[in-house]
Amino acid sequence: MPQDSLIVVCPICATSNRLPADRLGAGGKCGKCGHALFGAGPVTLNSSNFDAHASRSDLPLLVDFWASWCGPCQQMAPAFTAAASQLEPQMRLGKLDTEAETAIAGRYAIRSIPTMILIRKGREIARQSGAMPASAIVSWARQAAGA
Repeated sequence: MPQDSLIVVCPICATSNRLPADRLGAGGKCGKCGHALFGAGPVTLNSSNFDAHASRSDLPLLVDFWASWCGPCQQMAPAFTAAASQLEPQMRLGKLDTEAETAIAGRYAIRSIPTMILIRKGREIARQSGAMPASAIVSWARQAAGA
């Protein structure tokens, strides 16, 4: 693969798309479904699309592990969405419901929620537990990614 292109996974159909690195800020559309590759919001992650975003994409994936019954998770949800508009397209943000996706939550040994994990090429590179405001999420994610 040429070094001047990146693999970006579609947030809708989870198809891998090659995007010129210098056009990352311009967005782009999925070659399969035609949907925009970036929507300035988190992707809903589940067992059918998690590994595509976590392992196949060249973009780091910031995952918010949450549950509907968790008050701090509900409190942080708008902040996580706001952070997506600042962090995309340098990284993909996604939300994973730990109650619906217990196997993935178990794989990452989620013991408290909300927990954010930054994943690059299938490997965890940073973890943070507890609710945070958008500015702190952005700052932590950029520092953890080395950006």
